[in-house]
Amino acid sequence: MKNTDDLVASAADLAERGLSKGEIADELNVSRETASWLVERSGTGAEPTSSPSGGPHDIHVDWSALGRDSARLYHAGAAMADLAAKQGQDVDLTIGIEKAGAPLATTVAHELDTDLGTYAPTKHQWDDDDSEAADGSFSRNFAEIRNRDCYIVDDTITSGKTMSETISAIRQQGGNPVACVVLADKRGVEDIQGVPVYSLLQVIRVGSDDGEE
Repeated sequence: MKNTDDLVASAADLAERGLSKGEIADELNVSRETASWLVERSGTGAEPTSSPSGGPHDIHVDWSALGRDSARLYHAGAAMADLAAKQGQDVDLTIGIEKAGAPLATTVAHELDTDLGTYAPTKHQWDDDDSEAADGSFSRNFAEIRNRDCYIVDDTITSGKTMSETISAIRQQGGNPVACVVLADKRGVEDIQGVPVYSLLQVIRVGSDDGEE
């Protein structure tokens, strides 16, 4: 995607296919507010609660050049594994945040010789209506927490809410999150809930910020 118009068109296509705004945010690597703005601007969503003309404060990260090629994706995941490895040798579980974090976590788990688990966050069910989103969940098709130390893998950090939610969910299951590792960190955080965050890229916005999310 080269510009905002491409993002708007992509958001419209995803909305027409029935994805929630939370899922659209995940697919486009933007905040939930940005996803809502894009859908409103495309004319496929409900009437906007405010004028979308000003636009949100966000940065779009397009890593599809990695995602569409298995070799590139593997090398990116291997680099992420190298970042996480500095946290010690007792970690035996890697948790990938669905959807985009799961394939990256597969490579990290392979490189670091850990089991693999996945977590589906609540944002996938988020929309602009007033309904309560269901809790996030760990897939039963992958490894269980079982009070183990673990790494958490995702593609991007935008607000930090999804990563924070995942950390809390792991702790509720008795696990111990040791490190978070992502491709790109748009927030520039060193840790979340005391868990260190490592990223291949840090995206730093220069200028005023209204404190989005």
